[in-house]
Amino acid sequence: MKSILIFIFMVMSTLLTAQPGKSFYDYTVKSIDGTAFPLSQLKGKKVLVVNTASKCGYTPQYAKLEELFLSYGGETFTIIGFPANNFFKQEPGTNEEIQRFCQVNYGITFPMMSKISVKGKDIEPLYVWLTTKALNGVMDTTVKWNFQKFMINADGTLCDVAPPAESPLSERIVGWIMGRSEEVSGKR
Repeated sequence: MKSILIFIFMVMSTLLTAQPGKSFYDYTVKSIDGTAFPLSQLKGKKVLVVNTASKCGYTPQYAKLEELFLSYGGETFTIIGFPANNFFKQEPGTNEEIQRFCQVNYGITFPMMSKISVKGKDIEPLYVWLTTKALNGVMDTTVKWNFQKFMINADGTLCDVAPPAESPLSERIVGWIMGRSEEVSGKR
């Protein structure tokens, strides 16, 4: 019973940290080099948020993410990667090791953030917002695995979530970037 109460307290504390009424752009995270990265600097851009890992079956998606970024990144679109070690410890490295891995193996040029937790009691407040309808106003969801993709509209609202297995180059994601709303499955 005591452990249940402690768990409830921790969840409530996390929810209070990720305040309702906030948009995506109200959060500040840390870049992979440890500097503050206010998401407000991305205002006006669509953002694809991806939790990443270097030792996962989906790790080759880094190449497709980079291709997507090179094709569409700029004034109206960007990608940000969040390394996370939540699934079978598939991201064991330090920020420096992750950054080197991304550069050497995939030539990543899109912004990578510091390693975080995307679920559990130590979940990053941004991910609480991404996964909680009471906070994001759109949907409740869970992070199912590495390389899950959250689509954030240019106004800082959550639009949709693409599952880990979906290619970053899918018609749905590219259609969303290009403004072809029929490509997006819609709010769930």
